[in-house]
Amino acid sequence: MAAMRRSTARLPPEVNRVLYVRNLPFKITSEEMYDIFGKYGAIRQIRLGNTPETRGTAYVVYEDIFDAKNAVDHLSGFNVAGRYLIVLFHQQSKLLKKTDTQKKKEEMEKAREAYGLAE
Repeated sequence: MAAMRRSTARLPPEVNRVLYVRNLPFKITSEEMYDIFGKYGAIRQIRLGNTPETRGTAYVVYEDIFDAKNAVDHLSGFNVAGRYLIVLFHQQSKLLKKTDTQKKKEEMEKAREAYGLAE
């Protein structure tokens, strides 16, 4: 019955299998991540941020989109080592917009230098 309900349920367009997790404790391990997120379904991959800019973040990829939605619903605001998790669906389009903006800023800076314009 639940499987039938899953196949006919309509999900918002931003829902996908990839979750972006913020506000993680810096010392969290992959095993702890699998323990926390594995309760909501089969996980394909977990990537923890390891650079100074990405510490405290992770990507969690589920096998099933409904498991990912269940994890977002239950783990947003979940307390881990005194920190409240922020769990979002990964949105590639927002990431692309951010990189496009950075490229445009770089192009503008090059043009200013080429034409001797000050900001």
